[in-house]
Amino acid sequence: MESSFLHRQSARERANDSTFSGFLLLGFSNRPQLETPLFVLILIVYFLSFLGNGTIILLSWMDPRLHTPMYFFLSNLSFMDLCLTTCTVPQTLANLQGRVKTITYGGCVTQLFIALGLGGVECVLLAVMAYDRYAAVCRPLHYLAIVHPQLCLRLVLTAWFTGFGNSVLQTALTMILPLCGRNQLDHFFCEVPVMLKLSCADTSINQAELFTVSVFFLVVPLSLILLSYGHITRTVLKIKSAQGRQKAFGTCGSHLMVVVIFFGTLISMYLQPPSSYSQDVNKSIALFYTLVTPLLNPLIYTLRNKEVKGALRRLLRVTMDSRRS
Repeated sequence: MESSFLHRQSARERANDSTFSGFLLLGFSNRPQLETPLFVLILIVYFLSFLGNGTIILLSWMDPRLHTPMYFFLSNLSFMDLCLTTCTVPQTLANLQGRVKTITYGGCVTQLFIALGLGGVECVLLAVMAYDRYAAVCRPLHYLAIVHPQLCLRLVLTAWFTGFGNSVLQTALTMILPLCGRNQLDHFFCEVPVMLKLSCADTSINQAELFTVSVFFLVVPLSLILLSYGHITRTVLKIKSAQGRQKAFGTCGSHLMVVVIFFGTLISMYLQPPSSYSQDVNKSIALFYTLVTPLLNPLIYTLRNKEVKGALRRLLRVTMDSRRS
């Protein structure tokens, strides 16, 4: 315990040195007894998330039966989740076990830009996927005419351009704020609300702008998702088969669970008053949208589907046959 305290103290002294050109990520250093268990847990979750999302991308690309609008959206979601976890987790793991818990200025800017962009992409993409499910369930006879390949591509490109367009603006507005020598981030990765707290200038304009953008990326997509699933629920209630209704409600319920976890944690982080929660609570919340939802997305949306299970069996069979020959 004493060595951990001395280590944290020396790290803070290095951070205060005028030659230091980066940031000190305090992370979970105030609870050193949790660092090793968290390292193991985060590493396991990252591995499973990487495996699950990588499998979805591979299957969607290799199996012609999965070349449909739904799996086109899901493969984009998996690619986005894989990038998001890779953007934040390696740095977190290094800080949990490393002696130097710092990140360079350039590394912080890059992490902030990528995480913001991918987060915005996921918000828009989840709304797009809800619309896709609405068209498939509520208008099945016109589904292929409504959700055609050109529209799918335009919707995905819109999600990516909107997410990263906002990220350019947010990153620029955040990183131009004066820090007055402050460089200790009480978080495990670079994120806008934490960076705003670090500034020594008045950030009320930044906070108002961030609130407005957060409403656009969080409240609006969530409202569209709930509206789509409301229409889906109304259609499902018309199914005469009790087993069919139960299966449909089970699928919709699991989808909504992931949506609520993702948007709920982001809303509590970006739309809350600055002093609502302790920073330890904010770190726990951040773990959900950077780690938990990227793990749940492939499990809930894809890996339980018969089409994906069949594609996985076919891929394994082809792989084993090629090895035998």
